[in-house]
Amino acid sequence: MTSTTKTTLPLARILICGGLIVTLSMGIRHGFGLWLQPITQAQGWTREAFAFAIAIQNLAWGVAGIFAGMAADRFGAFRVLLVGAALYALGLFGMAHASTPVLFALSAGVLLGMAQAGTTYAVIFGVIGRNVSAERRSWAMGIAAAAGSFGQFLMVPTEGFLIQRFGWQEALVILGVAALLIVPLAFALREPGFAGSSPVRREQTIGQALAEAFKYPSFQLLMAGYFVCGFQVVFIGVHLPSYLKDKGLTPEVASYALALVGLFNVFGTYIAGSLGQRMPKKNILAFIYFARAVVISLFLLAPLTPMSVYLFAATMGLLWLSTVPPTTAAVASIFGIQHLSMLGGFVFFSHQIGSFLGVWLGGVLYDRLGSYDVVWGITIALGVFAGLVNLPVKEAAIQRPQLKPT
Repeated sequence: MTSTTKTTLPLARILICGGLIVTLSMGIRHGFGLWLQPITQAQGWTREAFAFAIAIQNLAWGVAGIFAGMAADRFGAFRVLLVGAALYALGLFGMAHASTPVLFALSAGVLLGMAQAGTTYAVIFGVIGRNVSAERRSWAMGIAAAAGSFGQFLMVPTEGFLIQRFGWQEALVILGVAALLIVPLAFALREPGFAGSSPVRREQTIGQALAEAFKYPSFQLLMAGYFVCGFQVVFIGVHLPSYLKDKGLTPEVASYALALVGLFNVFGTYIAGSLGQRMPKKNILAFIYFARAVVISLFLLAPLTPMSVYLFAATMGLLWLSTVPPTTAAVASIFGIQHLSMLGGFVFFSHQIGSFLGVWLGGVLYDRLGSYDVVWGITIALGVFAGLVNLPVKEAAIQRPQLKPT
């Protein structure tokens, strides 16, 4: 039996407020690829310099996500969300006014990475895990993930409009103000079990939970698959606009494509979360990764037109963040919810290592070779690899000896 205090947040409040937080946080960061060319051209920087900052962002997000998850598990999501919102506003303001690549990497990279760690899935999914029954948990996580996808659909065209209407610097400042809307939403997610200053008691220490997870092969396989997810989606999200412009398509095509990814991912994440209640999550994950490899291959083989781009975006949208609900729900099924945000943070750290390599290699290899062809090939191979490693995952609850409460 767990000694964690029972929490009683209403499901509707969790889904609405948590969904809005993820909509803002994920929606803003999904549009960063739109700033690649305006910033590099205005500042005289290389694409590698921009890509390195975004790569640092993803790595910082992964590292900070571990500690944000620990803090959210121990003290509740509310305090973590407040800090994350403040860092988001500060990072966007710094990104707008950075005068050197180093300052740009510190703001767009470190600060925004830390901000995303405290305002996105690991923290919100922890609230869901603690307040929603296992029978509805995967579905609820699908709803929250779908909100992040809707944020991409909503915010990417909005960010494109802000850049055209106000310029890239002012657009970033406006988004910084918008990020502060997370603060009032966080107040609605204050969990009764964390209302006091004392942390809740648990059956496992952090060290015991980590030792158990990292010795368990299925946890390692889930991390390997999530590494591939990060590599694929961040490479495509950041470099697709420039790839399309290099091929002679207009910036509007890229904006609409990223928006379509977000729109169709609303359906993809919801479907994946719902299916996770009725079929093995490992099979859902394997299908998603195999399907990504096929879709990317067909996109590269077909003649490049606005219509082919939109078809690619819509199909990839169905597969985009649909890995999130089944991956996190599988972790909860195996290890329980006591350290869900922390363990989810470690899995996501693997995702962010992949993100770092995907966005950084995209910039490096483009500057070296003059094209993205090699990186596209890597994304296809990794999709096949991820599909294979998810098949052996065991989702049953781990059997552990009775531990003394700590």
